[in-house]
Amino acid sequence: MSDFSIGIDFGTTNTVIALAERDKPVRSVKFKHNDIFHDVYRSLLCYEMTVQNQRAHVDVTGGPWALDQYLTARGEVRFLQSFKSHIASSLFSETQIFSKRYTLQDIMSDFFHRFMEDSAEQLACGNATVIAGRPIVYAGYSPDENLARERYDAAYGSIGFTDVSYVYEPVGAAYYYARKVEREATILVADFGGGTSDFSIIRFERKGDQLSSTPLGYAGIGIAGDSFDSCLIDHIVSPYLGKGSSYYSLDRQVLDMPNNFYNRFSKWHELGILKSPTTMRELKELKAVAVNPKLIETFIDVVDNDWSMDIYDAISKTKMALTTQEETTFSVEFSDQKIEEKVVRADFENWISKDLSAIESKVESLLVDSNMAVSDIDKVFLTGGTSYVPAVQNLFAKHFGRDKLASGKQLESVAYGLALVGLDPNANTWTVK
Repeated sequence: MSDFSIGIDFGTTNTVIALAERDKPVRSVKFKHNDIFHDVYRSLLCYEMTVQNQRAHVDVTGGPWALDQYLTARGEVRFLQSFKSHIASSLFSETQIFSKRYTLQDIMSDFFHRFMEDSAEQLACGNATVIAGRPIVYAGYSPDENLARERYDAAYGSIGFTDVSYVYEPVGAAYYYARKVEREATILVADFGGGTSDFSIIRFERKGDQLSSTPLGYAGIGIAGDSFDSCLIDHIVSPYLGKGSSYYSLDRQVLDMPNNFYNRFSKWHELGILKSPTTMRELKELKAVAVNPKLIETFIDVVDNDWSMDIYDAISKTKMALTTQEETTFSVEFSDQKIEEKVVRADFENWISKDLSAIESKVESLLVDSNMAVSDIDKVFLTGGTSYVPAVQNLFAKHFGRDKLASGKQLESVAYGLALVGLDPNANTWTVK
């Protein structure tokens, strides 16, 4: 057993890497960007192609540097986000970036190489134990767990991590929180990521310095922060791009604009499909017969010139503002357009009500499947960025009581727990085969 452990929480939106050494406080890898140290590395990649000495050259950046490159690019760019959402999907085999074909393993490998390089040798840890998180339920339709494991192993292997153990992400968060447990306690952990929300019920016991656990139940659902973003996009932005408008059929009937384009636009990991030659051609054909062609022209401009990043950044700021304010203003500018809308928290909560109901049903079924009553839960630990959303907190407070809710290090707790598991003499009892 190593005296040094690395915990990697590779997330749909953010990636956090933690380091644990025996008899020392766990800490996160720091990424210095614009003279500021960050604990979180955004799960972003940017490929930029320029011509140097009459030859094409591709630069690849990750994290906050990917966003910088995208915003200041002088050549052709391909910006990628939420690629983890495809990890268990057999439908995503490869994509073309400029003139080269990339598998998902290639993309993940590029991302892992970038965070290794940007960590400035903090991860040069010799024979450290490596514990990586994984969701309980993968995002997407009919996810293939074996395929996801192959892709994880290949990507980690590309950066020299050839003996990686996997732990459910909420279990990592539970382990981090349970360090404070002084007696027997049954804890429900709700880990809200970008693509999935995962839940675990674990019984902890402490005997001296030893912490033991008994897993009582796991559940997950493919609804999380990205789903909430989609609702905001759908109600605030898409109407300015033609959603809800009409077009003329060949026999001059007025038909509703197809929703499939807007469904893809509202999902980060499907934006690339919109920019395909086939889809762009379809949008241009729709513009020619649209009742309000200006709206479709704006949609084409957003897709063709990659304004989606600016829009999604404004959406993220709006969602964060609504965690502390009853209303805020969504505002974004691109080309000669400006979208500005007042957004009220009550409306946002109404838009995400179906997602909240699905999360609530999943937690209720977890209790039933685990043969647990609400009164059996001693604490509820909420983690992940979406746990800041008041409607999410209220959902758990309604069921378990606000006094049972706990949180802390919402973005780092999973990685911290994963790294600490790596130092546990009984680490194998926490890992997923």
